[in-house]
Amino acid sequence: MKNLSLTLVQPNLVWQDRRANFEKMESLLAAAESVGDIILLPEMFTTGFSMAPDNLFDVPRGETLQWLQKMAMRHDAAVSGSAIIKDDGNYYNRLYFVYPTGEFKTYDKRHLFTLAGEEKVYTAGTEHLFVDYKGWRIMPLVCYDLRFPVWCRNTTDVDLQIFVANWPERRSMPWKALLKARAIENMCYVAGLNRVGDDGNGVSHSGDSGVYDELGNEVEMLTSFKEEVVTIELDRQKMLDSRQRFQFLSDRDSFGLAY
Repeated sequence: MKNLSLTLVQPNLVWQDRRANFEKMESLLAAAESVGDIILLPEMFTTGFSMAPDNLFDVPRGETLQWLQKMAMRHDAAVSGSAIIKDDGNYYNRLYFVYPTGEFKTYDKRHLFTLAGEEKVYTAGTEHLFVDYKGWRIMPLVCYDLRFPVWCRNTTDVDLQIFVANWPERRSMPWKALLKARAIENMCYVAGLNRVGDDGNGVSHSGDSGVYDELGNEVEMLTSFKEEVVTIELDRQKMLDSRQRFQFLSDRDSFGLAY
């Protein structure tokens, strides 16, 4: 079984400045000791978590996707993060998963953060995204999705869940607790990638990006409040051995989702 390496980019985003954030990500990656099979960027990595999409949006195959494709090909790695996208008259908090070839898939954030009024300006997605990459089955999700275990439930033998986020420092305890919980209940690796620094609304972000294994153990935790790029390796066979030993997923409930 092939292991998978993740590069977690934990930046202090520049408020509502796409080009500046492109330059920052390029600089952080250029300075990294190594780059893995997948590069993870935060939620709304081009702008910060903004409720003013009118002057900030990109189009589906616009500058953001082109930049992600450039990074994927430059580093020979998949790249994933979300951005503000206007599509068919609606605004979406849209995650891209871009392969090293430049091909891509998208996921529109399902659970919009009502505490910030996200649902008033953005349209919620209705479909999961599952990515098969280097022998791994991956389920990308966005920030507030983390609080909803039914949406996150591992019903299709996912190996890795990815959560990209702009999760505030004042709720860092739930962030870490829920990442661990999703890993335990789904018996898969869970990676949470968050930003650091204050946004334009004065909201502080501590980062606390990290990866947990199928038993809820910490595989890696990045330094709180620090811009950092860390690459780690995940062992799929170890995860499969745990599943075989405990068989918890065999007892999961069958259910459907209503919209």
